[in-house]
Amino acid sequence: MTSVKEFRVDEPASADRLGRGRFVFTDAYSVFDWGQMPDAIPRKGASLCTMGAFNFELLEAEGVPTHYRGVADPDGDEVVQLAGASAPPTEMAIGLTRVPDLPYEGPEAGYDYDAFHAAGGDNYLVPLEVVFRNRVPVGSSLRRRTAPADFGLDDTPGIDAEAWPDGPVDLPEPVVEFSTKYEEQDRYLTRAEADAIAGVADVEALESLAREVNRVVTERADEVGFVHEDGKIECLYYDGELRVADVVGTFDENRFSYGGRGISKEVVRQWYKANDPAWVDAVSDAKAAVANRDIDDWRELCEVEPDPLPPAVVDAVSAMYAAGTNRYTGREWFDAPDIDAALDAVDEL
Repeated sequence: MTSVKEFRVDEPASADRLGRGRFVFTDAYSVFDWGQMPDAIPRKGASLCTMGAFNFELLEAEGVPTHYRGVADPDGDEVVQLAGASAPPTEMAIGLTRVPDLPYEGPEAGYDYDAFHAAGGDNYLVPLEVVFRNRVPVGSSLRRRTAPADFGLDDTPGIDAEAWPDGPVDLPEPVVEFSTKYEEQDRYLTRAEADAIAGVADVEALESLAREVNRVVTERADEVGFVHEDGKIECLYYDGELRVADVVGTFDENRFSYGGRGISKEVVRQWYKANDPAWVDAVSDAKAAVANRDIDDWRELCEVEPDPLPPAVVDAVSAMYAAGTNRYTGREWFDAPDIDAALDAVDEL
């Protein structure tokens, strides 16, 4: 089970065959890699499943290979394409690959990717996240790791070559980065490091696939008045082919804005930074403290628990997910306010 969706295996994958299974989307949420938080956001699971299915079907129409097989119709459980669902679905049918264990050998040796790939062979989930960025919004990790000059923005009026401004900045061209997938703390990688971790999968092909996903999602966002700021994909490798896996283009995997206002899980992150800084600081301290220890799970060192969200925040974020999904898909799946009213409520938090 992941922190926000359950994983159901109907037919396991083997060395030379994909299996079959389902994602069951829950209303749980996670921020700062904590895992499942102390409360839930109603309609979030159905929103993510619906939006993810919509994007997978857009990708399939563009010839992009994926692991998507359809959604389970809430009325009868039959696997159908999204248009055939009688209500917002919460289960997605997928093809399954193998996910080997990734041994941790301590702070000196690190993670044993050779063992991972020896077990995965030619049918495995690539242990990378491929991140694409069209904009540098508030909260982007790119602000901590780079300067505007790194992207040719040093001649842009109003932008200092060495310091990001307070507001979002559009990049002249999409940027693609690689980070780890199964390490306890996400780690951004050089191209050479990503190539070594990817195994027999080709990093150039991974980047090309990410750019195509970014194009499709960005074009759809433009059609409905959203700005697609950044996002990520995960991929499986099977029979010499890369396929887009996990879930694509949702308000958890990607950041969008509408009318200059953010619409993504970043809203919840920013709430915790402003209203529960003791927990946010404790998470940061625990991540730093684990670096030189034989354990890799920083949560064991974090002695502060997160506060639950107040009911007003839960209601506003729930409406944001539902209204955003209605707008993005062009179908009124949920009884929700329009997107402007939903974001007005978030602004008041």
